[in-house]
Formats: sequence, structure tokens, C-alpha cells
Amino acid sequence: MASLPQALPEQRAVGPVTRPAPPPIARVRRRRRPSGEPPPLPRQLRASGKWWLGLSAAVLLACVAVVATDTIRYVDVADTRVLQAIAGIRSPGLTAVADAAGMLAAAAVLHVIWLTDLVLLAVFRRWRHLLVWLGVGLLVINVGAAMATTLQRPRPFEVQVLGDWSGFAMPSLPVTVLAALLVSTLYSLVPPGRMRTIGKWLVCGLLVVTAASRLYLAQDHPTGVLAGIVLGVATPLAAFRLLTPNAAHPVRYTRSRPAHLDVSGERGAAIVRALQDQLGLVATDVAPFGLAGSGGSTPLKITVKAAGPQDDGGSCVFGKLYAATHVRSDRWYKLGRTLLYGRLEDEKPFSTVRRLVQYEDYVLRVFCDGGLPVPQPLGIVEITPEREYLLVTEFIAGAQEAGEAEIDDAVIDQGLAVVRRMWEIGMAHRDIKPANLLVRNGTLYLIDSAFAEVRPSPWRQAVDLANMMLVLALRTDAERVYRRARRHFSDEEIAEAFAATRGLTIPSQLRRMLRQQGRGLQDEFLALLPFRLPPVRIQRWTWRRGGLTVVTLAAATLAGYVSVGLLRSPL
Repeated sequence: MASLPQALPEQRAVGPVTRPAPPPIARVRRRRRPSGEPPPLPRQLRASGKWWLGLSAAVLLACVAVVATDTIRYVDVADTRVLQAIAGIRSPGLTAVADAAGMLAAAAVLHVIWLTDLVLLAVFRRWRHLLVWLGVGLLVINVGAAMATTLQRPRPFEVQVLGDWSGFAMPSLPVTVLAALLVSTLYSLVPPGRMRTIGKWLVCGLLVVTAASRLYLAQDHPTGVLAGIVLGVATPLAAFRLLTPNAAHPVRYTRSRPAHLDVSGERGAAIVRALQDQLGLVATDVAPFGLAGSGGSTPLKITVKAAGPQDDGGSCVFGKLYAATHVRSDRWYKLGRTLLYGRLEDEKPFSTVRRLVQYEDYVLRVFCDGGLPVPQPLGIVEITPEREYLLVTEFIAGAQEAGEAEIDDAVIDQGLAVVRRMWEIGMAHRDIKPANLLVRNGTLYLIDSAFAEVRPSPWRQAVDLANMMLVLALRTDAERVYRRARRHFSDEEIAEAFAATRGLTIPSQLRRMLRQQGRGLQDEFLALLPFRLPPVRIQRWTWRRGGLTVVTLAAATLAGYVSVGLLRSPL
């Protein structure tokens, strides 16, 4: 095609964007939380968890006291009297029933439960629950075995043992492992509510039946069974309630993304209370918003009291709810990008949720100061210290995503001017896709600056330009966008952008929409270029990338070894 005239330098300057002011929002007096008062959404173990932990501590202390004072013989005498009384009611029929009832504590059955849990948690990709489940298994088996080895208590004497047994008897290791597996299964696979309540009674019944069977067959002492149940129930109960609370890591079987937290119930009430106390905003409704385009946070539309009678329905603000799970996801995401791309994506993960929210709020204010069309930041709200925070911004009411809105030359120019302005102030957005570009009344807005980067590499800036051109061409055509782009960028800059863009450098939503349309927009842009630059080599090795690769492979191997070791451990 014929060469188009190059843009003059003065045509590329981009000034601050003028846009309508956000709707008025009423504010009330903020309240400072006094020292010692719990946060809006505290993480609690609850009474039952504390009770079970207290019991387990009592069991451990009792074992230490028995070893220190050599009083185990008195406990043996008491247990023997109980077992002798049970043996007095034995009969052939009851023995057959007891043999069948005690099958749950058999090694083969415990291995089946173990493998079933492992497979189900992996299939449903409930990785956090799986890690806690593995940790609970390691802790329970090792603590139980250590206690049994230390006490070296033999099996019941002066009464006939009818069932199979091995090892020492305090605590009962089969009962300990069975209790831990059943409780872990309950908290990792059964949704909270009525189903979990029924499951608790079912677990209680199974443990009572198994304990009665082993006492009838004289396979264990009563105190050994009691200690095993306490240890096996308390450990997973405390671990799952503290590390995978229902509010942050709910067990659910829906198609929703794990990053999207439930904002009803206690969390919803905590958000309303925290907004009023910390920002002075009176919220009347908190609802998820735009979940389809978000995978790293929980976006919310929050209706707040308006300032004045002109808006009877209230005004709205936008909130992004971040939790510790999002920080962990960010760590895994950045680790994967580093392993894939090396120096081009060699990033440091955020250490806490607070750091993540502070960074996004800072970047948003830098964009605002630079005159970019972004939502006005309104503040940060603490829901649970170091665990959950809410970033509050202006809500762009009545806007459409760029993949659905009408795109004319003015909107195309605004989008390209946004990229040019980011280059001028030394920033990169790094996640330009249809869901992050909103259009309202012919005005383009850039949202979601969570992945933005200060002083990025030229490669990252070039990728922003190519992704912006691809998004704008979804609703128009490549030639039209290219013609407008040459008013803001040179042919060399556009050629560099498409030389740097391929595969995973295009956001997943944009890749999906390109496939759905069946258009080779990237090839169309390349065909319009007067020349092409060699593709930018993405696979770049560094010492950090090599070290992370070795550590990751070693960790995966160790995890597999631990799983096999737990599976083969004696019960």
C-alpha cells in the first residue's frame, strides 16, 4: 500500500483529559477504631475449635504427666476393668458385627479414603485445601507416632484381643488417622451449611461406631481411643478454620472463579460498616459487578447515599476486594511468567495484601496526575488486617466495554492517546483488554491498574500499543485503526509493537474474542506495515530464572515423595 504521511511531533502531544465530574456522594463523620477492638471482619476459631484445641492440649499434657510420674499403671488398671466389663457381653453375633463395624479403621480402607480425597481435591483444583489436607496428614501421623513411641504402651492385657493390631497403643493410631481423614474430608469437600452440619453428625456416628468396635474387640484401650479422637479431630478442625475459613475459601461446586469472594452475610455487613467508619460513605447495597472480566479480585458495585435530593436512588462507587488468596495467586502468576519469559517478566511478588492495594492505589493516582482517563481513587478500606482490603474508586456509570461499545475515530484517537501518554509519563498498563477499556458517551476510560508498571521496559510499552490497537480493531477494522495510529506513533514504533506481541502477551479475554470473530487482526496489521521488524525474542534466561526452575522442580518432586510416604506410612 502507499505510504501514509508521518505524524508531526506536535501532533503526538497528549494533554489532560476533560470529563464529567462524578456524581455527588454524601459523607459522614469517620470513626477511628479504638485499640483492642476487633476489625470489621475478624478471623475467629470459634468456640468449638477452641474447645477441641483445649482438649488436645489436655491430652498432650496428660501424656507428659504420665511419662514424668510413671503413673501409666493406674491408667492401665482402669482401662482393663472397662475392657473386661465389655468382654463379658461378647457373643458370636456381636463379634461378627464388631468385625464389620471396625473396617473403617483398617489400613486398606484408610488408604482408599486417602487416595479418594487426593484425587477429588486435585480434580476440583482446590489447591489450598489440598495443601492444608497434606499438612494435617503429616502432622497427625507424625505426632501420633511420636506419642506412641514415647509412651510405648502395650495392647490391653488380661483380656482376649479378637482383632488385628500392630505397634503401640497410645494413642490409637488407626483411630487418630481415621478421625483426621474424616474431618479433613468434611472441611475440604463438603460445602458449609446444612450439608456440612449433616456431615458432622455422620462423622461423629462413624467415629463412635469404630471406637465401640475396637473396644469390643480389645484392639485399643479406652484412653487410647479417646486420645486418638481428640488429636484427630482437633488438628484438622483448627487448621481448616484458620487457613481455609469459609468466608475466604468457601467449598462450592459452581463455575464461579475462586478469586470471586462471597460478599453476602458477615463479609457484606463488614464492608458496609468499614466504609462508613473509614471513608465516611453510607453504603446501602454491595453487589458483585463485572465478574466475567476479572480474575484477580472481586469487583463490586457499591450503592452509597448521595449528597442532596437530586439523586433519590443514591450514587455508586466501585470497589475491588482483595484477600490473601489473591496475593498467593499473584505470586504463582509471577512465578509462572518468570519461568516462561525470564528477564522480560522478572518481577517481585507482593508480600502482603496491604502492599498490593497500596501499589494499585498509588498507580491510579499517578495515572490521574498524568491526565489519563481513569476512575478517581476514593481510598482504601481495611476489612481484616493483612488479609482483606477494599480499594474504592469512582464508578463509571452507564459505560460499555470496548468489545461491545460503538468505536468511532474519536474513541480510537483517545485509546491511542492513552498509550502515548503512558509512554510519556513512564508507565505501562500491562493488561489492556476489552474489559479494561470502557466507553461512555463517546469518552474512553482506562480501568484496572493492578498490573501497571512504573518505568517499564520498552518491550512492555510496545506490547501495550499492540494490544490497544487490537482491542480498537475488534469493533472497527485494522486499516482504520492503523491510519489513526500513525497520527500518534511512527511506523517504527508500530512495527516494534507487533514484533513484540504474540501468544501469551495478548490478554486471554482479547485472545478469546479474536478467536470468536475468526479474524486474523494481527496478520492484517502486519500486512499494513511498510516493513517488519524481527520478532522480539521472549525466551531469555537469567540466573534467577534458572534457580527458580530448579527449585520448582525440586519442590514438585518433594511433594510427590511426601505423598507417597504418607500413603505407605504404617497405621
